[in-house]
Amino acid sequence: MTIGFMEVHLLKAKGLQESDIFARMDPYVMLQYKNQEKKSNVVHEGGSNLEWNEKFVFRVEYPGSGDQYKLNLKIMDRDVFTADDFVGQAIIYVKDLLAEGVEKGSAILRPRKYSVVRADNSYCGEIEVGINFTRKEEDSTDGEYGGWKDSEY
Repeated sequence: MTIGFMEVHLLKAKGLQESDIFARMDPYVMLQYKNQEKKSNVVHEGGSNLEWNEKFVFRVEYPGSGDQYKLNLKIMDRDVFTADDFVGQAIIYVKDLLAEGVEKGSAILRPRKYSVVRADNSYCGEIEVGINFTRKEEDSTDGEYGGWKDSEY
């Protein structure tokens, strides 16, 4: 098993449908890879065309447990007095990226647009994301210091 880091560059979204009636929506993105979850900044009164330009790093094992190599981007609209509204989501499958990165040391998915869909799978805009995967270099000492192995005691 190889360990590495997947850096997700969340750039922008456009064409999203407003979920607020009386004001512009305040969108943010929940990024999830397996059991890790990150949250972008809220774009206050961002409306349907917005920009984040944020980076998030996930620790990745390949091959890991299960075969779900997908990055889920869930766009939400922050509300003050009620529960946040689900705007839509995009799923990016990263298995090929991880496999290439494990083999070559790193791999890049250049920024591109992914369709955002609602819960009923109908199209509701697009989100632009880039992804880099870098394999973690193995430590040459492997836990040994001056001939002694590192101990828990």
